[in-house]
Amino acid sequence: MSVQGSIRLAHGAGARLTADLIREVFAPAFGNEHTARAEDAAEVRLAGTRLAFSTDAHVVRPLFFAGGDIGKLAVCGTVNDLAMKGARPRYLSLGFVIAEGFAIAELRRIAESIGAAAREADVEVAAGDTKVVERGAADGLFITAAGIGEIPEGRDLSPARLAAGDALVVSAPVAEHGLAVLDAREKLGLGPAFRSDCAPLGSLVEAAFASGAEIHALRDPTRGGLATVCLEFAGLSGRRLVLRERDLPVRPAVASAAALLGLDPLYVACEGVCLAAVAGRDAGKLVAALRAHPLGVQAGIVGRVEEGPAGAEIETAAGGRRRLAWLEGEPLPRIC
Repeated sequence: MSVQGSIRLAHGAGARLTADLIREVFAPAFGNEHTARAEDAAEVRLAGTRLAFSTDAHVVRPLFFAGGDIGKLAVCGTVNDLAMKGARPRYLSLGFVIAEGFAIAELRRIAESIGAAAREADVEVAAGDTKVVERGAADGLFITAAGIGEIPEGRDLSPARLAAGDALVVSAPVAEHGLAVLDAREKLGLGPAFRSDCAPLGSLVEAAFASGAEIHALRDPTRGGLATVCLEFAGLSGRRLVLRERDLPVRPAVASAAALLGLDPLYVACEGVCLAAVAGRDAGKLVAALRAHPLGVQAGIVGRVEEGPAGAEIETAAGGRRRLAWLEGEPLPRIC
């Protein structure tokens, strides 16, 4: 077994060590058909209704950053996981772990941010719980969120549906969230252009389906970034995903800052971006629909799906291919 000893920070980073932890510790203990699918939300049926169900924990540091805060992140992260299953998010439950001494003014500010984000996402915060721990614990505040959404009949999204010839479409520039949080944490002074892309994607997903495009899978590239999502898709589908470097949406300022910091934008988290695998014949239709939405104006085709062996690569601007590899951990811990 590869999981031995004690937990490391990297075990919570969404990369290779997280996958090992799930496979070797959690799956044997309570694995079932839902956890075996390794998706961000499970599909369950109650009284004949198709529901998406997801849980997310938020430990971001610092609590406030350009473009968002832990409250907005808790809402968006959870509703986006539901939307990636094709669901229409409906209800959230929130759990607050608050350290003694935390300022009521900051808690009120975060609660108001949660309310605003929930209204934007068209969901209700229907239940919750509050626990207080000793002074200095929990870095002030942690939030756990669970969400439920309805999956309309006819929608069937899964990485297992990927087929050779599918196009890979990204809805917006990548790596914005991770660099915004890093800037706030380390006080780098990168400037006002560095803001988190944190946003609820439900309405964008509805626009995607309204286009009539044959969408096979959706995923929001959070921890581990776009590269990790491609590797997950490859492993779950047995296909090879190929990105085109020249078509990847990375703002020049973001690319420059990432290079200066020794980071690869493909592995930096987003919180308001969607990757879609769509039948190749419908790629143009999907891109047009996304570009008509405020959150998708820079959407574009960034790659394709090929027959196996399973894996992910990037076609470089020079014309070669470079293999995308799993990271052992996240270069930017605690960004969500």
